[in-house]
Amino acid sequence: MNGSMSQDYSTRSQADSYTVTAPRAVDMRAAGAAAASVARGGDVIVLSGPLGAGKTTFAQGFGAGLHVEGQMVSPTFTIARSLAGRFADGSPANLVHVDAYRLPGSDDQPQVAASRLMDELESLGLDEELEDPGPGTVVLIEWGSAMASELASTRWEVTIDRSVADSSKDGGSVDDAPLTSDGARTVTFHAIGCADRMPALIAALQAAHGAMTER
Repeated sequence: MNGSMSQDYSTRSQADSYTVTAPRAVDMRAAGAAAASVARGGDVIVLSGPLGAGKTTFAQGFGAGLHVEGQMVSPTFTIARSLAGRFADGSPANLVHVDAYRLPGSDDQPQVAASRLMDELESLGLDEELEDPGPGTVVLIEWGSAMASELASTRWEVTIDRSVADSSKDGGSVDDAPLTSDGARTVTFHAIGCADRMPALIAALQAAHGAMTER
């Protein structure tokens, strides 16, 4: 594990989802590393959240947990990067990191966006990795929530929310307040078609929390 979670880390769960609170960047990376520790070949992980929520920070933790070679940076202008790593059991892993932020239609035209993403990946020779991930391939997609159902019927969806400014002092509603770059993030893991693997993920996240509190 390449990160640790603070003592403010908290959780809530349902049968197919699990939510943690990440007060700091190191907590977000630890959540990503925990997810990577239970990753399998063929997994598709879709990250969503507003700008500045921490998607790339989570991806960095995921890459560290998967022992990738090289730095994890958001591939905004190249759309996708392929990185070599290894799974928890030591077997080789191929992480395809995708950033769909600049794809037209990614917000409200999922079929169009998915088609354009596949075209972009084809130009990079990575289209087959998403259409049919091999036994050693894991696909991590930032900004892919709108097209998620078009990309993979079985997947992990990770939703990151960041804090809002507390406007209660002015008599306003927190729900109407602007998003801020400060404060805790909530990270919700949704298992789509793979709920049977949720206990392993929960155990990994709880172990990450335990490792922190013992420090």
